[in-house]
Amino acid sequence: MYSGVKAMFNRNKKLKGKVVLMRKNVLDTKTMTSVRGAVDTTRCVVSSTFIDSFSSFSGRCVSLCLISATKLAENGSGKVGKKAYLEGAISTIPTLKAEECAFYVHFDWDIEDMGIPGAFTIKNHLLVEFFLVSFTLEDVPNHQGPLNFVCNSWVYNHHVYEKDRIFFANETYVPSETPVALVSYREAELQSLRGNGKGKLRQYHRVYDYDVYNDLGNPDSNEDLGRPVLGGSVTYPYPRRGRTGRKPTKKDCKSEKRSSKIYVPRDEHFGHLKSSDFLSFGIKSISRNVWPHLKPRLDSNISKDEFESFDEVHDLSEGGIKLPLDTISKISSLPLLQEIFRTDGENVLKFSVPHVIRVDKSAWMSDEEFAREMLAGVNPCSIRRLQEFPPQSKLDRSVYGDQTSKITEQHLNINLQGLTVDKATLNAIKCDRLFILDHHDVFMPFLRRINEYTSSKAYATRTILFLKDDGTLKPLAIELSLPHPSQQLGAYSKVVLPAKDGVQSAIWLLAKAHVIVNDSCYHQLISHWLNTHAVIEPFVIATNRNLSVLHPVHKLLLPHYRDTMNINAFARESLIHADGIIEKCFLGGKYAMEMSSAVYKHWVFPEQALPADLIKRGMAIKDSSSPNGLRLVIKDYPYAVDGLEIWNAIKTWVHDYVSLYYVTDDMVKKDRELQAWWREVVEKGHGDLKENSWWPKVHTREELIQSCSTIIWIASALHAAVNFGQYPYGGFILNRPTLSRRLIPEKGTAEYDEMEKNPEKAYLRTITPKYQTLVDLSVIEILSRHASDEVYLGHRDKDWTSNPKAIEAFKRFGEKLAEIEKRISERNRDPNLKNRTGPVQLPYTVLLPNSKTGLTFRGIPNSISI
Repeated sequence: MYSGVKAMFNRNKKLKGKVVLMRKNVLDTKTMTSVRGAVDTTRCVVSSTFIDSFSSFSGRCVSLCLISATKLAENGSGKVGKKAYLEGAISTIPTLKAEECAFYVHFDWDIEDMGIPGAFTIKNHLLVEFFLVSFTLEDVPNHQGPLNFVCNSWVYNHHVYEKDRIFFANETYVPSETPVALVSYREAELQSLRGNGKGKLRQYHRVYDYDVYNDLGNPDSNEDLGRPVLGGSVTYPYPRRGRTGRKPTKKDCKSEKRSSKIYVPRDEHFGHLKSSDFLSFGIKSISRNVWPHLKPRLDSNISKDEFESFDEVHDLSEGGIKLPLDTISKISSLPLLQEIFRTDGENVLKFSVPHVIRVDKSAWMSDEEFAREMLAGVNPCSIRRLQEFPPQSKLDRSVYGDQTSKITEQHLNINLQGLTVDKATLNAIKCDRLFILDHHDVFMPFLRRINEYTSSKAYATRTILFLKDDGTLKPLAIELSLPHPSQQLGAYSKVVLPAKDGVQSAIWLLAKAHVIVNDSCYHQLISHWLNTHAVIEPFVIATNRNLSVLHPVHKLLLPHYRDTMNINAFARESLIHADGIIEKCFLGGKYAMEMSSAVYKHWVFPEQALPADLIKRGMAIKDSSSPNGLRLVIKDYPYAVDGLEIWNAIKTWVHDYVSLYYVTDDMVKKDRELQAWWREVVEKGHGDLKENSWWPKVHTREELIQSCSTIIWIASALHAAVNFGQYPYGGFILNRPTLSRRLIPEKGTAEYDEMEKNPEKAYLRTITPKYQTLVDLSVIEILSRHASDEVYLGHRDKDWTSNPKAIEAFKRFGEKLAEIEKRISERNRDPNLKNRTGPVQLPYTVLLPNSKTGLTFRGIPNSISI
């Protein structure tokens, strides 16, 4: 009887836990290698390359220790329990995903003596890492319901860590409210994530630190591949990227030596299903297995690198291009390439039919569609209302001379005839009827170098448009400007007017092409790369360095950082580096990233919020009587209409969430982690702009709400708006060319005669050639796809917090987004809203929150994950 009572007593002092993890061989297609350091082989014997079965985790290979959140040890920190080990594998758990496996673990734990657990440490004695998904303690006395720990982190062999890996219960505390027993552990974990700023970082490190963009060039390989360091100077300011600690190049001590593997904290990319790995695999496979075979075939006959007709461009998605047999065999062996390059058994490379020509093959040529895409295309955030005439330049006159536009009222009034507004240009401005797409100041400082030292020939463009009574835009004039001949200051400009017949219609089509080439380059470098990818990375780094996983703002922002550092590292490796895809396929060439640096000088964080952006561009006016507090100047502006609804939903959600943890402004100001986070964002992450007074202080709840809303907007909806329309619009290169190779021919030249006789051929000889088109289309089709594991706005892990009020607020956010999705679909069916579909009959769906996998032209992922 005594032994039975004793056994019952001991059982009451046991806590049962369930550990869910994923083995590395489930997530990694590559051969696994062992980490440095000794392994405790007396406790566990496993293969040195991979884990064969779930049972590999048995035999005391993984140990855990619970840490109390309520009972203090003599050192003032939470009491630490006895070590416990994962037990035999559980083969079937209905709630687990196919790639996950679960194990039980039992702890000796006296609640009266040790209190309620609030954290645990874990040691991996295996040769290989595993992904720890979650840990759950069941039936904890004095605690209502299971005690959950959401982990989502790679755990390497314990010898590579200076301190044991620690994970906290799924509770949320501002620093001042953290249980005393957990304070030292909270601070120590943040210190580990900051690192010491020294040495080369390895895959198993968990360090988040800052560096400048000094790894874009490769001067050791070729002097022509040297590139300036972006960031850390007045000349080339730039947001910071994650530090890797690689050695400097031999020929330039300020540049970091490039390598095929760029360090990113491992938790920022956790498996081959992730979007970035999908992107990396796809582009690398194309570059290694397709492009090398295409280039010599095109080069073997110079005419083959040119499209001979518009029909030949259509054939990219209708008929395809003949490929060598060995190339076809390589494509057939790679599943992703099979999806991107469809073959019909006759050695044909074939792209998806771009959405823009699925209904009407020629509507892209219309002036209405040219203008509509400024409101609902892939770059809908550059057009602005014209508020001064003639358009002025902000370039330094002492350096560039007079860059004032040469467009006159006479140019505009020719095409204002017969419309219901006064013919006088100034009256049209006062009536908010004139708009401008102005890329002049961005390109003019680089044009002389671009036109002299690259194969491109380009203008700096201005396009003026008129708002018609039916809500659509009509282009009135295009100004094409070049640096003044003979090194003089000022600009040499020509103004081209719309025309429908004869050689003037060919010239007008070419002028529109030059505008779009400007816009394509601006979109890819500024609207897409700089204004989303690059500017968000410092926030990712600062958050991990300064906000504990227990912090409410960390929990709020974490989903919106998913995979961004990884995707940006891949961009530096394969897209934006010297002689990379951007330099080869987009206007700007070797000066492309310099151009983005020049634009970053004028980047203003508060203006990234959609309402502020619309006001700045004159596309909206403050109006207290409006539900949004704004009145859109163009009512049928799809990006703005849909975007404002998404913005308001985001801000309402952030307000509801932040209000749960900060009752007063003083609580915000006194939150030491929060203040350290924001200070580092400003002074280090965006340190080149730190002197600007426009930075919010984040001393009030409203400043915190607005700042967090802006971060979420950039990472989710803004990125979706400028990314997932790339192939639907740009997959047809005639509609969105990325390069211009010659200027508009002058009368009396052979090129002019060709333009008169064969306008199609003149257009094709001006825009992106065949090889660069194939490269461009291959890449943007992948960039425009959603991966199978994407997480969309309004969705996140179900156990992300234990706060029921936060869960309820997030549920309301999801419901609001569902309502918005319905309204967007209704607007797209309204025939009176002509800008929503346009002549190409392509509904504006890119801001519909949810999507399926693939090339869908819709869906707002939580983060910049591709």
